[in-house]
Amino acid sequence: MSTANAPATARFREVTDANGRVYRVGESDRDIMGRPRWTMVLLPWIAMMGISICEYAFGAAEDTLHDAHGWSSTNIFWLLSVWVFFQAAVAFPVGQLRESEKLSARSAMLLGALGAFLGFLALSHAPNVFWAYLGFGFFGGSGAGFVYATSVNMVGKWYPERKGGKTGFVNGGFAYGAVPFVFIFTSYMDADNYTVVLDWVGVYALLVVGVSGLFFKDPPKNWWPESVDPLQKHTDERTARALRKNPPAVRQYTPAEARRTPVLYLMWFCLLCTAGVNIFGIAFQVPFGDDMGFAGGIVATAMSLKAIVNGTGRGVIGWISDLYGRRQTLTFVCVVLGLAQFGVLWSGSIGNMPLFLFFSMISGFGGGAIFPLFAAMTADFFGENHNATNYGMVYSSKLVSGLLGSGMGAVVIAAWDYEGAFILAGSIGLFSAVLSVTLRQPGGPEKQRLRDISPNPQPISRDVEGAELTEPVPEEVRRI
Repeated sequence: MSTANAPATARFREVTDANGRVYRVGESDRDIMGRPRWTMVLLPWIAMMGISICEYAFGAAEDTLHDAHGWSSTNIFWLLSVWVFFQAAVAFPVGQLRESEKLSARSAMLLGALGAFLGFLALSHAPNVFWAYLGFGFFGGSGAGFVYATSVNMVGKWYPERKGGKTGFVNGGFAYGAVPFVFIFTSYMDADNYTVVLDWVGVYALLVVGVSGLFFKDPPKNWWPESVDPLQKHTDERTARALRKNPPAVRQYTPAEARRTPVLYLMWFCLLCTAGVNIFGIAFQVPFGDDMGFAGGIVATAMSLKAIVNGTGRGVIGWISDLYGRRQTLTFVCVVLGLAQFGVLWSGSIGNMPLFLFFSMISGFGGGAIFPLFAAMTADFFGENHNATNYGMVYSSKLVSGLLGSGMGAVVIAAWDYEGAFILAGSIGLFSAVLSVTLRQPGGPEKQRLRDISPNPQPISRDVEGAELTEPVPEEVRRI
């Protein structure tokens, strides 16, 4: 085993499980950053709420942007597609920069805050749609991608033993944080005051994301909380069940190693399908409600409820996945997402407002829950050390799903009307449920039997003390 050095104020040792995975144990969260690790759930959650406006409230601003700038509806829908494209495109390179330590978490967040601010300035002051594409689409989307990639992956590093609920909670801020702005954009903002409103929204995003990002800090690689022994049976039932249903990755996969596993590509394609359906709903639910004759306030309420359930559903589904397994929960969510599209179409077609609101919420629940599931599942499958890059590869499917869900969605509606578009979206959701059944952890028990592993005749003692380990230490191998 390689030499391991610890800070003078903390003791740590590295232990190895039966699969050969290394855990760094002995340091508390306070030893590392001087505060409890729950702060690295709260701060990313606040930051995610700060950037949620860009995607989840954008549809509510469509009419005002059309009236104020004279941009066509098609241009506006493609504007959201460009934003989604760059928001997803930066996830992989940001992950690589972060894991190579060329970009700190704090720097990534500050860059993201600046990008979000420039995005809203572009929506407010762009002289033509090209500058809106550049400012909101490129700078705003990239900035949001910096924040999203950094915040979501931070949580799994600090909670490796029970990451589902925490990841879902943080991910939820990306949806319901936009709720107040949906009402502001639909009920208050108009062609006379849109510049003031959008400028102040940009300042809000800059401050919320920037200030919270100043306190971001990563744990050391392979870190495991001192209160949870990775090699022992856990007395805490919640932790024991979460690890039983979602066992840790058998080792820390590098991005190159992850790319050699078929499951990475299956995850990519499954997220492509589900994210495309989700973005389609975000982009077209408001216009569909308008065309069906619902009042503007009802449509805004439907969109707000969708965002609320979308966000809270992420936290709830993350907690459920800790209890029942990530893959099983994903299959259930995909079924819900697909069926909800048929419900939205049916309720809108018959003009039933309560059902329209209900199915909008169900659609929001399904569309939001997929993202924390894939984020946590990537860490479950490939480990936490390279999760920013590995999840960046999976999340890159949103590059395509954003274009299909929003831009191509407009093309499909023009050709097949809303009925054909919603039927297609629902069918894709159900197809993704079938695809999710094939997802399996790479290198699991079917690849490596524990009885084939020989124990180390000189295991490391659990009584090792000292602030620094300067000599190579034999590996500990224990059957679990």
